[in-house]
Formats: sequence, structure tokens, C-alpha cells
Amino acid sequence: MFTRKIGIDLGTTATIVFVPGRGFVLNEPTIVALSLPDNSVLAVGKEAKEMVGRTPADIVAYRPLREGVIADYYITKAMLKYFISKAVGYFNILKPDVVISVPAGITQTERRAVINAAKEAGAKDAHVVREPILAALGADIPINSSSGNMIINIGGGTSEVAVVALGGIVSWVSLRVAGNKFDQAIMDYVKKKYSIAIGEQTAETIKIEIGSALPSRQKLEFSARGRNLNSGLPRNLTINSNEIAEALNSYLVDIAAAIQNVFNETPPELVADVMEKGMILSGGGAQLAHLPEFFKGILGVNAYVAEEPLFCVAKGAGLILTHLDVYKRTLLDKR
Repeated sequence: MFTRKIGIDLGTTATIVFVPGRGFVLNEPTIVALSLPDNSVLAVGKEAKEMVGRTPADIVAYRPLREGVIADYYITKAMLKYFISKAVGYFNILKPDVVISVPAGITQTERRAVINAAKEAGAKDAHVVREPILAALGADIPINSSSGNMIINIGGGTSEVAVVALGGIVSWVSLRVAGNKFDQAIMDYVKKKYSIAIGEQTAETIKIEIGSALPSRQKLEFSARGRNLNSGLPRNLTINSNEIAEALNSYLVDIAAAIQNVFNETPPELVADVMEKGMILSGGGAQLAHLPEFFKGILGVNAYVAEEPLFCVAKGAGLILTHLDVYKRTLLDKR
């Protein structure tokens, strides 16, 4: 298998790998399990996620990215090596060109760290592209048009809001409020209301199964288990979608305020374009029930969820890989 190009949506929560001609070859959690005595990597991805909240003292399940950027360089490098090797085959001697997504607000130092980590992990050449551009491409937005389009990409660590026109980002905000904060909000809500402690994975499952941006008459319910904070004993809990909407409200209002700020900084002609066409939602967070209605209610602008929102960024990376020579001059940043 002579794979020479790989697109990587390097997310805080999950990493998705795209290979032209083969499609999405990997979708695994961005987690690495470390053995503390010798600091060696025990597991990466799905296998490591199964260890979260279940490890003995000498094993740590670690998330090497924080809010979309590298928090631990060496662990990120080990993780990228695993993903690249799995995508191209462990015995492939040809090093691939790699396109990696990064948050719009990434610094030069953080950008350089991503490029260096990818090269040391086995890439021949590494290019970074800002997430809103990739998400817009993956959502079939004509980014080279003179007409303005707004993309709202809600990932695990960051929410990126951008107005795109003429192949570039006109105005943007990178907000460190996204899926992980939603999980924490659910954990805090359950702790405060029911005096029950639940883990990250349980909170994430609740969000995926019954998460909602708005309360509704038809409430969805979910049964979970946790630890009673008073007795210390296990206890069952039934929570509904309206409670999740209440738990997430303040964070969703923060995202709506960030969208408002982008509108404030956008030229009036482009704002008019967005008003006419609506806002496009992508990323895992876009799958939250009633999210388009929530934003419409606050901002007065229609919102639509992109097709396969979770894969928009990786899909955009795939489009760039297919036309690498064209995009090299405009979108790719090798600094």
C-alpha cells in the first residue's frame, strides 16, 4: 500500500485520519496510556480510552492536547507516530505528506510544535491548516467565492467561529468552550443536584444520548450509575434531556456571544450574505439536539448542521490533499 498523503483532524477529544482513495481510515480518541515507572506508552486511542477512570496508580490515561493545542510534545509525537503508522502500514518505507488541522487562534510556537511532532513521528512533510477553513471545505462551502459564509465548528477543546470569503478567513473567534466543557458541566450539574459523582465517560455518554440545547415537552431519559457523595456507595440515577439543556445553557450562551462578536467584526456586505444563507454548524458538538434553533432564537439567523458534521474537518483535509499543489501556495502554512 503506497500511501503518500494523510489528512489528520487532530482534535482534543478524537483524532480522525483521512487517506485519499481510502476515505476515513481511523477515528480514535486522542488519549495515550502511560506506564509511570518507565514513562513508556502502553496504549493509544480506543484501547487507552477504555482505561480512563479505571487505571491503577502506576498507569495514567493522558490527553496530550488541551483546548486544541499540544500540552505534552513527546506524548503527542508518540500518538502521531501510532496514527501515521496505522494509516500507512507499519512496514511502509515511504514517508507520507501530512495535512493537520489546528485551531484558528494557534500561536507560531504551537504551530511549529505540531509540524515538528508530525515530522519526528514519520511524516515527510507536514502542513497545518486552520480548522475553520477545513471545516468549511468539508461542509461543501465554496470558500473561494466572494460571497461570505459562516462556519461554526464545535469540537472537543475549542469552538471556532469564522466568516470565510475569497479563500481566506475574514473574521474569526476561537473559544475554548466546547465538548469537554459540556461534559464537565454535566458532571457538575449531577454533583450539585443529586450529590452523585459521575465520571467523564458517563457524562460524555449522557451528552451523546440525550444532550439538548433547548428543553422540550418530549423529554428523553437516561439511566446512569455513580457514587453517592454522602454515603460513598454506588447509586443509580435517571436524568432527562431538559436537565442537560439547563446544565449546558451558560456555555451555549458563551458560544452565541462569540458568534455575535464575529458578526460585529465582519463587513456589512458579508453579514448580509450570512443572513441570507444562514450559519453552518460542524464538529461533534453540532450534533447536540436543537442547537440550530438555540442559535436562531438568540441571534435571529438561521443555522444548519452540515452533513456528517463530525467528519467535516477531516473531509476538508482530504480535499486539500487531493489538490495539494493548488493549496500549497494559498492555504498551507509551513512556518
